[in-house]
Amino acid sequence: MSDKRNLFEKVWDLHTVGTLPSGQTQLFIGLHLIHEVTSPQAFEMLRDRGLKVLAPERTMATVDHIVPTDVQLRPFKDELAEEMMSAIEKNCKEFGVTLLDIGGGKQGIVHAVGPEQGLTQPGLTIACGDSHTSTHGAFGTIAFGIGTSQVAYVLSTQTLAMNKPKVKRIVVNGELAPGVYAKDVILYIIRQLGVNGGVGYAYEYAGDVFDAMSMEERMTVCNMSIEGGARCGYCNPDMKTVEYLRGRPFTPKGAEFEKAAEWWLSLASPLDAHFDDEVVFDAGDIEPTVTWGINPGQSVGICEAIPAVEDFPAEEQAGVKEALLFMDLQAGQSMRGVKIDVAFIGSCTNGRISDLREAAEFVRGKHVAKGVKALVVPGSQLIAKQAESEGLDRIFSEAGFEWRSAGCSMCLAMNPDKLKGREICASSSNRNFKGRQGSPTGRTLLMSPVMVAAAAIEGHVTDAREMHAALV
Repeated sequence: MSDKRNLFEKVWDLHTVGTLPSGQTQLFIGLHLIHEVTSPQAFEMLRDRGLKVLAPERTMATVDHIVPTDVQLRPFKDELAEEMMSAIEKNCKEFGVTLLDIGGGKQGIVHAVGPEQGLTQPGLTIACGDSHTSTHGAFGTIAFGIGTSQVAYVLSTQTLAMNKPKVKRIVVNGELAPGVYAKDVILYIIRQLGVNGGVGYAYEYAGDVFDAMSMEERMTVCNMSIEGGARCGYCNPDMKTVEYLRGRPFTPKGAEFEKAAEWWLSLASPLDAHFDDEVVFDAGDIEPTVTWGINPGQSVGICEAIPAVEDFPAEEQAGVKEALLFMDLQAGQSMRGVKIDVAFIGSCTNGRISDLREAAEFVRGKHVAKGVKALVVPGSQLIAKQAESEGLDRIFSEAGFEWRSAGCSMCLAMNPDKLKGREICASSSNRNFKGRQGSPTGRTLLMSPVMVAAAAIEGHVTDAREMHAALV
């Protein structure tokens, strides 16, 4: 009898320790990633209980959220940031956890360093005290964001108590048009299914479009699964996955790698796999997408107008009115021409080398519009080093962008990179919630890195395809 389990079910079953009296599964966690914001309280919980980190060899720490991206001299100017930085240094030393610190050349956003170090491997369960841990699902992992108390639980037991989600398969077939990127694909999916469409589910991404994507593009898609309400999102491992991981610091070597690769590929959902739900989209319907509201599901294609309030379900209309009022936009309005004050290229969604290459190629020979502050923040020190070796930093600087050091930067603004007042930011990040970028009244427009670059050059939202022949 054939095994019709999908990848999620296979990995879940492999990591199940037992069933708890609550009915939840006690799930073994293969890799625990930690950072400076959600770990201090967790380590204090361990101290209070006299506990140790059970598996320090399965735990990796980095610093990203509070790290300044301009001046990184210690002590940091922000006292709280310095306190958090000192805490994770002390905690990792005391509990025997490896820390990728600023001085080591491998620091970066936790969801960038995991894959580039080869820590993220198919078939793993991964947990991290960060919402966008689903990024790692691009490699065929089950990756969950968890809270601070759960961080302490994983540190001390290497397990997590969880309810098993159902699995929804999202298929996108066909070919994306030039100038349409992975960011547009996931924004389109969230718009179609809603920000609650994935509640109770894990998303499996399948079909022509995801098969054709690079690993970095798959990471962008999986990163934002949480914005659609899903507990996690993943792609099936294939030869692109294998070749991306080959030679990474923490992957097996030689014959052991080939053996691991064979097993990784065997985890993919079979053609006759069982799913609890399935939706199918046509790649031809997707165009460059921009958010107009205060959640990632409130978006439109660049050639569309903001829908009328009445076009939304009754239960969503109050939220739509709130969003339009906050954003100072109107139903029926095009996003083209909406002026911006800030442009941000970076984050765990779109701060990888391929994102920087695409954006740099676009801005080459152009210049940021007067009055626009534009930032480029690599996702890790290794990404920055690679970009600088290719001269991308010079291209951005000559175009009027600020080239920064690695960190989360203006995505969450738990550092000096913040919006001021009612500024509008064209952002390649993942959330456009009120106050997300540091100002309670600041406004965020999510889009692809190339669309951010185009907005920076023009000083307003525009269709990047009309500005660059290579995208047509």
